[in-house]
Amino acid sequence: MKPLDDQQQACRDWFEGLRTRICDEFEAIEREAGSGASFEFIPWERTDEDGTPGGGGVRGQMAGKIFEKVGVNVSTVGGRFSEEFAASIPGAEDDPSFFATGISLVAHMANPHVPAVHMNTRFLCTTKRWFGGGADLNPPIPYADDTADFHAAMRAACDAHDPEHYPRFSKWADDYFYIPHRKVHRGVGGIFYDHLDSEGEAWDANFAFTRDVGRAFLDIFPAIVRRRMAMPFTDADKARQLEWRGRYAEFNLVYDRGTLFGLKTGGNIDAILMSLPPVATWA
Repeated sequence: MKPLDDQQQACRDWFEGLRTRICDEFEAIEREAGSGASFEFIPWERTDEDGTPGGGGVRGQMAGKIFEKVGVNVSTVGGRFSEEFAASIPGAEDDPSFFATGISLVAHMANPHVPAVHMNTRFLCTTKRWFGGGADLNPPIPYADDTADFHAAMRAACDAHDPEHYPRFSKWADDYFYIPHRKVHRGVGGIFYDHLDSEGEAWDANFAFTRDVGRAFLDIFPAIVRRRMAMPFTDADKARQLEWRGRYAEFNLVYDRGTLFGLKTGGNIDAILMSLPPVATWA
């Protein structure tokens, strides 16, 4: 993989630092619950199709009393897209070279009253450069105040940069996180953005926005976990959670673009599929 330029290195450093802060906070929640669970960090390396080194990343995973399964992964990869896949990526039609760095997080919770969550932010380079990402809440048993607080945090992150961001990106999340064959949304939404072009001065603004999305997630999700994690639940509540997890798995395996990107670019299989729940049911 080619040496990183200043923008690429700055993004990599931010994503890796955010990973550390999130993992520290999640481990603190486990300690509050009387659990000694901690993250296991497993590095991996990628080889490009021509046999040259193609970067890699670190897969972080924890199983505890509150977080039944949580993965917080960072990766920095580069190389060349296959000819077929390059045709679907902006700026790669004529030159299939690419660079990507980012953080990806999925948490499946032990208590069905605590929502599962997904967060991902990333920076990609072909002959074009752009940011993408977002965060969305996925409760098996929705609570209106959790949904409102999560959306308020995402709105605040958006409004600090552009008043058009939240209306556009929240609708994008609603449209994207939808399971057509079930005719249901994957969760209660959040924000989703992609191809946020970052050439010239736009890079600074969009990198600042992407950082604020990460900070907003770190502020709001642990607060929601602490609000719900001690609530009692019934067998019926657990059954509802497991059925909902089946829907979540269907979306990630059939429709999720991040899953496809990872598989098409030779990413680490365990890191790519860490989004799948540890246990799920189908009627």
